[in-house]
Amino acid sequence: MIHKSTIDAVFETARLEEVIGDFVQLKKSGSNFKGLSPFTDERSPSFMVSPVKQIWKDFSSGKGGNVIAFLMEHEHFSYPEAIRYLAKKYNIEIEETEQNDEQKAAANARESMYLVSTFALSFFQDSLWETTQGKAIGLSYFKERGFTDETIRDFQLGYSPNEWTAFTDAALKAGYQLDFLEKTGLTIVKEDKKFDRFKGRVMFPIHSMSGRVLGFGGRILTQDKKAAKYMNSPESEIYNKSKVLYGLYQGKQSIAKEDNCFLVEGYTDVIQMHQRGVKNVVSSSGTALTPEQIRLIRRLTPNITVLFDGDAAGLRASLRGIDLILEAGMNVRVCSFPEGEDPDSFARTHSKEELEIFLSENAKDFIQFKAALLVDESAQDPIKKAETIREMVQSISKIPDRIKQEVYVRSCAALMDISEEALFATLAQVSQKNATKPTQQRAAQPMKVVTAEQRVPQVSTRFELEKNIIKILLLYGHKEVQFEEPILQTDEKSGDLKMISSKVKSRVFEKIYLDLQQDEIDFTTSTFKSLYPKILNELSEKGEMQMDSFVSNLTPELATEVSDLLLQDEQYTLHDWERKNIFVSDKSKSLPKWVHEIILRFRCQLIDEKVSTLQAQTEDNHEAHHKDLLEEIVQYHQLKTLLSGRLNRVV
Repeated sequence: MIHKSTIDAVFETARLEEVIGDFVQLKKSGSNFKGLSPFTDERSPSFMVSPVKQIWKDFSSGKGGNVIAFLMEHEHFSYPEAIRYLAKKYNIEIEETEQNDEQKAAANARESMYLVSTFALSFFQDSLWETTQGKAIGLSYFKERGFTDETIRDFQLGYSPNEWTAFTDAALKAGYQLDFLEKTGLTIVKEDKKFDRFKGRVMFPIHSMSGRVLGFGGRILTQDKKAAKYMNSPESEIYNKSKVLYGLYQGKQSIAKEDNCFLVEGYTDVIQMHQRGVKNVVSSSGTALTPEQIRLIRRLTPNITVLFDGDAAGLRASLRGIDLILEAGMNVRVCSFPEGEDPDSFARTHSKEELEIFLSENAKDFIQFKAALLVDESAQDPIKKAETIREMVQSISKIPDRIKQEVYVRSCAALMDISEEALFATLAQVSQKNATKPTQQRAAQPMKVVTAEQRVPQVSTRFELEKNIIKILLLYGHKEVQFEEPILQTDEKSGDLKMISSKVKSRVFEKIYLDLQQDEIDFTTSTFKSLYPKILNELSEKGEMQMDSFVSNLTPELATEVSDLLLQDEQYTLHDWERKNIFVSDKSKSLPKWVHEIILRFRCQLIDEKVSTLQAQTEDNHEAHHKDLLEEIVQYHQLKTLLSGRLNRVV
């Protein structure tokens, strides 16, 4: 785990405008920066960066946050990956928490393996582009596959010379240790002999999601029947094939943007489709799909389209992978190519438009695909048909969403000509068998002493209330909603104050204006005092906030304040949670309650200020006057109790 001191150093050092400037062209706009949104296609810049607050806001997509949020949204990094990226950018040494000597040695070993892999990447690329053998053999092969120079460089393809120790000798000469060459699998060591693993192969580097080189895949170009056609790096500290997807680094942004991921089998399938313009594609690198790989895709989209070639045997073998995708709660579609075709060959001979049309028209829901495949196998055999149906129900049972289960059962019943009741009964049986095992009880944790934290200085309540009112007016002042209006009345019998409600429809800015005027509330913060009448005038004249024109007519100081207010809520926010099945309440939907609470809190604050003034007077006045003052204080306390009751608070 990264030590807090490293994280603090990253946040202190990283400049938001510099980091975003690596991905977005920014132009100065007052004290802020503006640019075109990196998340949507737009012509007018609505992407705003505040170097003062170190926060950003994209008004076209609604996204926003701090520097970490940008990297997580744009580059799809995890939080630790974002920290490591910034640490590397600003040359900050990463300190791990509570590392003993053994752990430090392991971390150094891993970093050494990354360095060796990076050197290998450069070596293989140089061999491809700069050597006679590389050009004649490696580059010629890629050209024959239809890859352009741009594509070859984008995927950092390379060539390992057809010599026993060419790479190993170069690495040792450059100062890299043989131990790490062996651990990464780049060099094979047998007794006193050492030689290159990928001798005479074209090289496909395998990247992590953040772009680090984890390992390599190599394809032989000779007709040697004893040698494997494809060879991958062995498992190591940095490379675990079950947790890696080829092409994810190059395609992650497109996957997120298209909200769909095409899953293919081989390296060239990914590269060819990417070159054709379909970039939201990854490969499991010829291995069976794993839950870890599925989770990588799910970070970007809940939708997977599995692409198969026309090999029926391969189709049948891949059904297990589909069950794993369903089990992860993802939406899966399947598309098979004509016999004799695969994604590589099809993309090579068709235009982008033709490829996209084919994928759109031929992608089937998994139940339709599986039914068609299994029905062909069972033919007219009732026993095989029954087995087929049971197998399909088994797949449906993997889906965690009960509603989706029911939809698929009904679809399956129609396709297989069987009653829904029978399928639901079978599903119940299967689900019961697959019921989760009792979870192990957690070991009792020892009680810990909680120490008192240092008291943090409080922010002025009045300032926060005024700021929130201005923010509401800027964002929602034009909206018309139904408010529950509190009305104070005196009880005829007891003489006590009581509060009743009546429903009134009004625009937000009118409601706020009337309430503040009724209570004779003035803003005390100079900035908010200047903004308040300008906002009211904009809303009353135009009916809504036309932010561009409004901000352009303000002084630079007020314009900066408005920008900061709009950006402030984004500081610790990530967006698009719904696609990740996390549903966050929208403030705009509970606007009446929000406005109502702000006004009531403001009134409670005014009462507190008034009571403080009266209490101070009791100290200055003679005892004869105390009774009147105390009665007034009691009345104010009674009023605050009523208001706090509406806020569901205890005074």
